[in-house]
Amino acid sequence: MTKEINDPVAMWQKMVGDMEKGFNSFANQAMSSPEFSQVVNRAGGVAAGAQKQLGELMEKYLVTMNLPSREQVTALAERLQSIESQIGEMKSILSQMAASSGISQSFDEVSRPPRTKRPPSESGEQK
Repeated sequence: MTKEINDPVAMWQKMVGDMEKGFNSFANQAMSSPEFSQVVNRAGGVAAGAQKQLGELMEKYLVTMNLPSREQVTALAERLQSIESQIGEMKSILSQMAASSGISQSFDEVSRPPRTKRPPSESGEQK
């Protein structure tokens, strides 16, 4: 028993535990009062209003700078995804038509013109 009383770590743990219990009881009493909930509601309302105003201010700033907003970029991404899916459907239909007509060319490959120019040599002259 004397070891526990003289042990500084045990004393520290007991002190911290007592402080936690006291703080928890104080916080529980404060949070159970109607005034606390009113204050929290007001603070939440103020924060929501400030966030809305900041969003509107950012929107005006982006319009002034001729930059798209987040909603505009999202709408653009959705439109692009729709266009890509339509192109995919068109490719599959064209592939089916090509297969049924006997054409063996794949539409996934991009046909490129032959490369007739040569890169310059190490001395800088073209061959």
